[in-house]
Amino acid sequence: MSSRRIQKHPILPAIEKRNFTFYWQDQPLTAHEGETIASALIANNIHIFGHHPRDGSPLGIFCANGQCAQCMVIADGKPVKSCMELVKEGIRVYPINGLPSLPKDNLLPPMREIKTLCYPVLIIGGGPAGLSAAIELGKRDIPVLLVDDKHRLGGKLVLQTHRFFGSSEAVFAGTRGIDIATRLEQEVRSYPSVEIWLNSTALAVFEDQKVGILKNNQEYVLIQPQVLLVACGAREKFLAFDGNALPGVIGAGAFQTLVNRDLVKPCERLFIVGGGNVGLIAGYHALQAGIEVVGLVEALPECGGYKVHKDKLARMGVPIYTSHTILSAHGKNQVESVTIAQVDEKFKPVQGTEKSFKCDCVLIAVGLDPVNEFYQKAVRYNLPAFVAGDAEEIAEASAAIFSGKIKGLEILRHLGHSQVEIPKEWYHTGEILKSKPGKVYSEQLPELDSGIVPVIHCQQEIPCNPCTTLCPLELIVIETDDIRGVPHFIGDNYNCKGCGKCVAGCPGLAITLVNSRKDPQNPIVSIPYEFSRESLEGKQTITVIDTNGMELGNVPLVGINSIPNNDRTLIVRVQAPRSIATRIAGIRLQPPEVTRPLDRYTDAIQNETIVCRCEHVTAGEIRQLIRQGYRDINEIKAISRAGMGACGSKTCGNIILRLFREEGVPLEQVTENTRRPLFIEVPLGVFAGILPENEDEIHD
Repeated sequence: MSSRRIQKHPILPAIEKRNFTFYWQDQPLTAHEGETIASALIANNIHIFGHHPRDGSPLGIFCANGQCAQCMVIADGKPVKSCMELVKEGIRVYPINGLPSLPKDNLLPPMREIKTLCYPVLIIGGGPAGLSAAIELGKRDIPVLLVDDKHRLGGKLVLQTHRFFGSSEAVFAGTRGIDIATRLEQEVRSYPSVEIWLNSTALAVFEDQKVGILKNNQEYVLIQPQVLLVACGAREKFLAFDGNALPGVIGAGAFQTLVNRDLVKPCERLFIVGGGNVGLIAGYHALQAGIEVVGLVEALPECGGYKVHKDKLARMGVPIYTSHTILSAHGKNQVESVTIAQVDEKFKPVQGTEKSFKCDCVLIAVGLDPVNEFYQKAVRYNLPAFVAGDAEEIAEASAAIFSGKIKGLEILRHLGHSQVEIPKEWYHTGEILKSKPGKVYSEQLPELDSGIVPVIHCQQEIPCNPCTTLCPLELIVIETDDIRGVPHFIGDNYNCKGCGKCVAGCPGLAITLVNSRKDPQNPIVSIPYEFSRESLEGKQTITVIDTNGMELGNVPLVGINSIPNNDRTLIVRVQAPRSIATRIAGIRLQPPEVTRPLDRYTDAIQNETIVCRCEHVTAGEIRQLIRQGYRDINEIKAISRAGMGACGSKTCGNIILRLFREEGVPLEQVTENTRRPLFIEVPLGVFAGILPENEDEIHD
């Protein structure tokens, strides 16, 4: 059985952890210490974790966040979510085919009293916002309980290998997300007043102002905080299309978790749906992991993410289909191909524009929803509460870091520390960091002389300024009142010393350096490169690309080097004709044949669009109920079971509302479903106070 482990990565170090044996259907497999069951299975090229009880269809990983139950398996006799459960030596894992049989238990176990613990501050979420708030509180010796449902701190930061945008002074801009996570974790752990519970999930906020926590996935505890901070981040939106429940249809967060946290390749050929920053960045991460990226579709006329992210993909040979949508994914037991089509101004597919592509994974990155349920409940029950990061407003992680800092100080003031000052400019900076991409300017290329000049291929107003702090001569400036302006080089061809710091340090890889000193007609162009040196070794020439992904030609490769403190970014030097030197923005990574469509497109299998992943309820079933006159989603839920599954309608809720709109029903006529009180499913024995040493556990 072939391994899907990433043996070498241009940014991430190789995993050096103890290997051991576990069992899948009694077959011995190798796992790495500290990884989840799901990652270990996929590393061993196992993608089907079971079959759905309703229709027998295969199930694979989707969210890797514990929000759904697509990856449920039986581990040592008990059903667990394989994406959240760490693999153990000797553990025996089996697929769930249909409804699982649970251990019989005829004895009433001894009940234990549920503990109630009091803390001045409870923070739910150990991502960028939660960590930043905890740091501000820890600096002042405020007792804090920080809970997170993962086995390590950092949230989505631990999945981000790229350099961050934002302000160098305020939020570590220019530093890679993985390194920011380490710095924040180290600092928060240095404060004795901050207590950290990992593998611990907040379940509910109750009307007595207590918060239920599943501590270490084993013990149920009630927390009575004076103040609650909700920093749970966001969850990914689901998308309705035929074949959307096939193994291989995966959320962007799950994909990045496997590739960047666990160094496991979930596929060989990837197709991306969604042109926001999440989808664009995931595509870049895929290329770094050695995965072919076949293409990306975005329904809007332009991608919503930063242009520099889009440009990085385009100049590496990834086609970006704007004003296109996915029609269907195809395959018997997992994804084998995908079909897309152009859309009109009403986002309806245009017949005759269909294309199909061979791929074994479809990545869904169509937006995020705030995980703010706990905050809403706290407000309802008059528990003093604050909300930060994506749980408050969807933005970049740099904005979440700064949001957490502000909320930490606001909590201090709420606790009576009136002497704490929150600088007014912090709020202004926070708004700048949350701002959406702005105006795009036409590219202004410099005139060449016989000196050295940086060429800045950044053409969009975004909150980012590392380039202005990298130049030792301060020759790169942003000529606006804040960091959202487009940077400019204010020197001339003889001021720049050619140190290359701007090339290696730009988060968008959007700066090249043209050196005309030795040969003005064929200058040397320095290009940032975040892939392995081996990928270029032995090549005499390489294909260079402009900002928009257009091929400029093949030019001689004259060197690959790095500079001090380059943070794993290589600088590739090529010699190019003067006529194209300033237009060069990157190097084509993928050959064109990777992205060619199949000879004919594949027809979709009709009426197989899944709306409710948990219960496998189709769009056709929901539409039929709407047409019969049902307007209360609770009734639809009772009849079809849509929303009855593990995720508690977190993924299907918005899609059902969209079906009402498509059927011409105004949403004011629709009664939304009542949300279940618990955030995730929990064995009933946990609420009885049964600790893991007692094997007589009652399951729900």
